Amino acid sequence: MQETNVYDYLRQKKKFPNLWCAGCGIGIVMHAIIRAIDRLHISKDDIAMISGIGCTGRMPVYLDFNTMHTTHGRALAFATGLKLAKPNMHVIAVMGDGDAVAIGGNHFIHTCRRNIDITAIVVNNQTYGMTGGQTSPTTPMDMLATTAPYGNVDQPMPICDLAAAAGASFIARGTVYHARQLDEIIEQGMRKKGFAVIEAVSYCHTSFGRINRLGKAVDMMRWLKENTLTVEAAKRLTAEQLQGKIVRGVLLDRDIPEYTELYQQIIKRAQAGERAGVLHIPER
Repeated sequence: MQETNVYDYLRQKKKFPNLWCAGCGIGIVMHAIIRAIDRLHISKDDIAMISGIGCTGRMPVYLDFNTMHTTHGRALAFATGLKLAKPNMHVIAVMGDGDAVAIGGNHFIHTCRRNIDITAIVVNNQTYGMTGGQTSPTTPMDMLATTAPYGNVDQPMPICDLAAAAGASFIARGTVYHARQLDEIIEQGMRKKGFAVIEAVSYCHTSFGRINRLGKAVDMMRWLKENTLTVEAAKRLTAEQLQGKIVRGVLLDRDIPEYTELYQQIIKRAQAGERAGVLHIPER
């Protein structure tokens, strides 16, 4: 199999090396996205990547697609507007855990509910890394942060469970250690007609790792190797045995009417002067 030429997808006149800390997992996620797109043979002109604010928010700066670096928590709002205006565009929203489900939480829920054909990649490193290591919605309980010097008392937000309850059609989880599996599920998410949520479990060794004495990047990467298991392996374990483990793979894949297709029907109805009618739900 021919290897992906990463340089075909990079804006080489941008500032390299990138601004991410040495050892950060976000670059691994970016490479996984590139490999997935390369296998799909999608023209760069037909892809739009949208981001908000934070470490992950810098990703569109380096990639040679149509890109928007938007405001904090609003990546999905901008992505929704773009997808409605250009339904044939492949739209990817990349966000950190704080960007997606803290200030962006309301947008996240309602984008799931609409099931619009966008691929959302949430890089979960359990902290606000860029602004100094504050607690985020996914920070585990009792872990230290600059805003929780005696331990975090908030329960972590289960991103994939939230997406499932809110109505997304495709939900998967990967890690930056299992990089090849990550690009495979990103490819599956991009093929899916509907809202696809991919949680990419990463780490922040600079802020989160240092204050909690979790070691260097390689130590936190090793933890991902030793404390994750596949969906298939998880099915053979009890709930007690799964405590503290991260399950990776495709968690949910269901067929739900896609928003832009239904919206086009509303436009045609309005143009025809019809007040009401029955929407045609496409079969999958």
